[in-house]
Amino acid sequence: MNASAAALPMEVAEDDCALPLVRRLAAMLDRDPASLRDGDALPRGWHVSMFNPPTRQTDLRSDGAASLGVRLPDIGLPRLMLGGRQVRFSGDIPIGARLRRETTQGEVQVKQGRSGRFALVPVEHRIVVSGAAEAAVVERQEYVLREAAGAAAAPAPAPAAPPAAADAERTLVADERLLFRYSSITDNPHRIHYDHPYATAVEGYPALVVNGSIPAMFLLELFRVAAGREPTAFASRNVAPMYCGMPLRLCARRDGAAWKLWVEDERGALAFDARAE
Repeated sequence: MNASAAALPMEVAEDDCALPLVRRLAAMLDRDPASLRDGDALPRGWHVSMFNPPTRQTDLRSDGAASLGVRLPDIGLPRLMLGGRQVRFSGDIPIGARLRRETTQGEVQVKQGRSGRFALVPVEHRIVVSGAAEAAVVERQEYVLREAAGAAAAPAPAPAAPPAAADAERTLVADERLLFRYSSITDNPHRIHYDHPYATAVEGYPALVVNGSIPAMFLLELFRVAAGREPTAFASRNVAPMYCGMPLRLCARRDGAAWKLWVEDERGALAFDARAE
């Protein structure tokens, strides 16, 4: 069943690829902030630090989520999560450049799953550097709206098995400090990432939830070292929740001309699946 029959109008925003913000992100990723200067190419994938609309406090959702660049439908599904994304890099964003983002929301699909009713909300962003004719970044995201957490939650699915071997790997522990810094850099007030009583008592998680973009950013760093280049495309899918303070195994394996990237949780189960070209 569909909640809307047609795509919503395009929404347009402008932002600057500001050096201070880029350097904060570099520091969070444990890179030398001073190594990045105005005019340098922004490391691909770091555009997540920009275009985070300043949402008025009274306009925040009950779960704390801010504006995503489009108006999400109010269909009685209060819980929000990002299901996956696909990014194509057609060019570089110079640090210091003025940018324009064109955002469109696709058709909302409401479905019935193991844990109840949910909706899929596709969103496309096109980021254009001022003066350029074509978008440097095209990103397609799929958000999931879900019902409120109930006492009789559906049983957890069986853990997914990760690939057998990795060519490169590292361990990441996303603690409260890392969750705070990422939420600050991206102006993300979604409560499941910092409000422990809300995350556990209201949404039913056992701990604070790690934003899926955090391991994605560290996977891209792992890819840069292993492949020795920047990606031309990146696709990712959140497989299972990742929790604050638990060790995550970040892995990369060459797959022809591309690289398979993934994250294993503390049980060794697949939590995040990605691919870089």
